[in-house]
Amino acid sequence: MQNHTPKICLIGHSLATGGAERAMAALSRFFSSRGIVVHVVTVVDNIQYPFDGELLNLGKCESRLQKFRTLYKYLRQDKFDFIIDFRMRPGFFQEWLTARFLYNAPTVYAVHSAKIDWYLPKSVLLARLIYGGSYRIVTVSKGIEDLLEPYGLPLTAIPNPIDFDQISRLSMETVQTESFILAVGRMDDDVKQFDKLIRAYADSDLPFQNIRLVILRDGKHRQSLKQLAAELNVPVSIDGAVANPYPWFKNARFTVLCSKTEGLPTVLLESLACGTPVVSFDCKTGPAEIVRDGENGMLVPDQDFEALTHAMNWMAQNEEFREACRQDAFHGLEKFHLENVGRAWLELLKIDLY
Repeated sequence: MQNHTPKICLIGHSLATGGAERAMAALSRFFSSRGIVVHVVTVVDNIQYPFDGELLNLGKCESRLQKFRTLYKYLRQDKFDFIIDFRMRPGFFQEWLTARFLYNAPTVYAVHSAKIDWYLPKSVLLARLIYGGSYRIVTVSKGIEDLLEPYGLPLTAIPNPIDFDQISRLSMETVQTESFILAVGRMDDDVKQFDKLIRAYADSDLPFQNIRLVILRDGKHRQSLKQLAAELNVPVSIDGAVANPYPWFKNARFTVLCSKTEGLPTVLLESLACGTPVVSFDCKTGPAEIVRDGENGMLVPDQDFEALTHAMNWMAQNEEFREACRQDAFHGLEKFHLENVGRAWLELLKIDLY
């Protein structure tokens, strides 16, 4: 492609709320900065993250059929060298139609969670029928790549990119000054287990030390979580979606993650990028690829909430340990830097711009 300006179409659910969407936005900026023509397609009308390129917002369409027709025409008007699909893909008949009749360029499918059935059918034969002709399946962690090995599909692990420069700039805003720990994630399902986190926090020493638990993001369970905190009489702030979470990361004592499952949890990377240590379950998948136990945070045995309570107590109370973790937060994060992740994508796509 050295004598041709590459043209890439990035397709995602939205440009807001999640790690996959943030990764798509960051890659759009990287590709554009390298002179690649970038088009971004969103399925729903929710645009918050900064991105580069031409936008097709399918969320403004009135029906699924209109979305399909609009995207079908769009992909044939603009001849793309690659399509990169960041969406969750649980509707497998729909995805077979998409792969067979809609996409008309070499396609890379991203897998962002260890919950494989959000992306591929359990049947190996069906998965090969849908995705066997793909250019590549990109997993955001080595752990997910290992889980997908039995499918026999073309796999490559490339982590989500972190834009350290942008995070550093945005983290300088001012937030509340009272002492707090932070959790971040969607509240539309039970994957993040915020109800159990609130109970583990209530069992800890932190409420008695005036260390508040702050939970960011929104979702249908927000009110029930607030009610639980009130019933337990513990200081929990559930502040909903905030435009800029990075000052919260920067000013927290530490960030805590207690998910049932992950892929490559962006919240851990963003916290460390802000110099803030983490306490995380060693769940499938990703935390063990980010957290160096005892160096930049603490890895807790998976789903052991009693151990999580003890770890929160230790991190909160041991200032010397916490400060050592802060000093070592950036070490080992180079592979997640937007520049390095972007180069890995260029290598995968065989785009030589150097």
